[in-house]
Amino acid sequence: MKNTTLSGLKKENFKAVVDGKQVDLFILTNKNGVEMSVTNFGAKIVTISVPDRKGKFTDVVLGKSNLPDYMNDQEPYFGAICGRTANRIADGRFFLEGTSYELAVNNGPNSLHGGLKGFNAVVWDAKLINEQTLELNYLAKDGEEGFPGNLQVTVIYQLTDDNAVEISYKAFTDKATILNLTNHSYFNLSGEGDSYIGDHELQINADTYLPTNDVAIPLGRSEKVEETPFDFRSLHTIGERIEEEDTQLIYGNGYDHTFIINKPAEKELAYTSKAISPKTGIVLETYTTEPGVQLYTGNYLDGSFSGKNGHTYPKRSAFCLETQHYPDSIHHPEYPSIVLLPGEVFESKTVYRFSVR
Repeated sequence: MKNTTLSGLKKENFKAVVDGKQVDLFILTNKNGVEMSVTNFGAKIVTISVPDRKGKFTDVVLGKSNLPDYMNDQEPYFGAICGRTANRIADGRFFLEGTSYELAVNNGPNSLHGGLKGFNAVVWDAKLINEQTLELNYLAKDGEEGFPGNLQVTVIYQLTDDNAVEISYKAFTDKATILNLTNHSYFNLSGEGDSYIGDHELQINADTYLPTNDVAIPLGRSEKVEETPFDFRSLHTIGERIEEEDTQLIYGNGYDHTFIINKPAEKELAYTSKAISPKTGIVLETYTTEPGVQLYTGNYLDGSFSGKNGHTYPKRSAFCLETQHYPDSIHHPEYPSIVLLPGEVFESKTVYRFSVR
């Protein structure tokens, strides 16, 4: 078993007992030498090292070099599973089956990514299935962060031999609750530590997106991307239109919006996006069963702290493709439902596949 990642991170720097549970770093490797590492603190993807066009292994996700840095991070979502509800809930409250629930308000007037101590900040029970598969389990208790129901969640990370990271989610509850899970990896296909992703080409399989108000809550109906800076139906560089005088880009300080994925069937694993680095030739294709994907372009990274190996992460030094249900869905009955009832099983899958061009 490896004790050091390809990018030089040491397992020993992730070992500790937190909240009475053992934390570790788990290093997965496929037959091609591609590697990913995961810590069970927040179920965070710490590294993904894939070959560039010259065969050099490149770590393409932002993160931290040790557990203490993750626990005290100014950016708490690097590589994390976000929940119980990813993204935002307006005013930190919702009404479900005759009961009103109050959540932590931790993002302007809204609740974000599960609250003050969401799934990104808890210790998951980890089981290494084999050298390419890690299973993580967490029981979110009734009332935790204000949410109803004892919710059992399983996340399985698998590094496949076609150089893909497959993320499978399963959850069930004993009381009506709301659930919206995502992985919040920050990608830079030129390598973490590269300063700008504006030169990356991006395609998103979406004809429509969700405009928001000035605090990132969807206004309601979707709008067509056609003839807007949100039209990524063909390849465009991320930076090509990001500074345009567009109200939505001004509200988000860049892209921070949900795109509605074109898909023939509701729960089909469908092509979602493609991103390409011109520097390394590394290509990232995304597939998901989720109805939407949130494009976030690292608009609030500011380079004020160090990440892995002393690298700093300035504004727009990464992009996120957070596959998920729509933000604030509990207040929009016309959106795909995020309500999970007893007896139901929530299942979802997302695939991040890497290649070179």
